[in-house]
Amino acid sequence: MNAFTWAILTALIWGVVPLIEKSGLAKVTPLTGLFFRSIGVVFGLIILSIFMVDYKQIKSVDLKSVALLMLGGFLASFVAQLFFYQGLKIGQVSKMVPLSGTYPLVAFVLGIIIFKESLTPLKVLGVCFISFGVWALHFK
Repeated sequence: MNAFTWAILTALIWGVVPLIEKSGLAKVTPLTGLFFRSIGVVFGLIILSIFMVDYKQIKSVDLKSVALLMLGGFLASFVAQLFFYQGLKIGQVSKMVPLSGTYPLVAFVLGIIIFKESLTPLKVLGVCFISFGVWALHFK
């Protein structure tokens, strides 16, 4: 499969999951919800470790890469997920998901600043369309 197909599959799953999670948060606190969500991640890690992991490759990873990936996992899967659950618990899925989904705009700007990625008119237009769409969903 190509990158576009993977992105579409990701979007489909990420689009369905907040509905499942909002339903799951109905009778629990966001922190309790995060605890049980993390158990799901642990099950995924067990499956990964049984069927997919190349242990030789794991041993060859440098400490900086390990630290950066672990930091990313902690920030995205714990800190941001907890913040997301707090908002999802009290807010509307149709507003919370698009607003929290503006992370591509942050990544876009930081990619240009940190990695010196190209800034093209088409990319700027795409960001404008996405930003307007999020604005329209959230404020109207």
